[in-house]
Amino acid sequence: MPVYEPSAPTSPAEGAAPVAVLGECVADAFVRAPSASAGTPAIGLDVLPGGGPANTAVALARLGTPTRFLGRLSSDVFGRLFRDHLAASGVDLSRTVAASEPSTLAVADLDDDGRADYSFHAENTADWQWTPRELAAASGGPLSCLHTGSLALVRTPGGPAVEELLEDAATRATVSVDPNVRPLLVEPAVYRAALPRWCAAADILRLSDDDLAHLMPEGASPEAAADIFHRDGVPLVVVTLGAGGVFASLGGERLRVPAPQVDVVDSVGAGDTFMAGFLHSLHGAGALGGRLDGLRPGQVKDAMAFGARVAAAVCAVRGANPPWASEL
Repeated sequence: MPVYEPSAPTSPAEGAAPVAVLGECVADAFVRAPSASAGTPAIGLDVLPGGGPANTAVALARLGTPTRFLGRLSSDVFGRLFRDHLAASGVDLSRTVAASEPSTLAVADLDDDGRADYSFHAENTADWQWTPRELAAASGGPLSCLHTGSLALVRTPGGPAVEELLEDAATRATVSVDPNVRPLLVEPAVYRAALPRWCAAADILRLSDDDLAHLMPEGASPEAAADIFHRDGVPLVVVTLGAGGVFASLGGERLRVPAPQVDVVDSVGAGDTFMAGFLHSLHGAGALGGRLDGLRPGQVKDAMAFGARVAAAVCAVRGANPPWASEL
């Protein structure tokens, strides 16, 4: 099989409308061995800024795409951590909501392969309290793309309002959805029931192989899943397969790229960072902003390859710490 040689992503045109990323920030607390001199039973925690949508916004901005984060940020210690992290990465925070509720916390215990097993502390936290008025104010103005997903679309009370925003945004921008299924917090049946509606509103649907396992019948292939999602209305389906590379279907045309070789430290944030690289490539190609009617398979394949490259870079470091463009 010939080796695929992707084109280098181009820089966004000056004055290009930003990509808006809507969703949660999560304080990722990683378990580590406590100091032997503690004297009392203890668990050591290293707390890093995370959350799928926030990770995508950080990675996009670091790559050079004008990026606006639409989130509800608490005033607590974790909220201040999120603001500093996003701002230092170049993310536009002008449309965030200053929230009175606490931040969401996830405690991650890593297995020997670097996969994270999470316990979530997410009841009544800031991320899920969106109102239609807040969303209308946050999403106003020119956008090339609205990217959302993860828990913001399915947690109440804000999830239904976010879903309604997708329909409005589809009239003026490309809509991208990443379900990022979290079965410990929301039953997969909730995602399965909502997916046809998301596909009807979205132009791009990104899932992982783990997402497919939760959402589709056992043994369903990416090809079979893509056909279902196309019938529900979404023209571009992308499935990340870990070491198996990336699969995409553009209106039924199948595309694949391999995964780069990497020594994995952990996979935290890999899917979020892939999506940032993917959208960055399409934004630089001038492909975002509408219904993707003129999108070519070669542009999709370039975006898949670049997304896989950026995701590999984040797997080589601890936590969701996406690379800057200069580091690639």
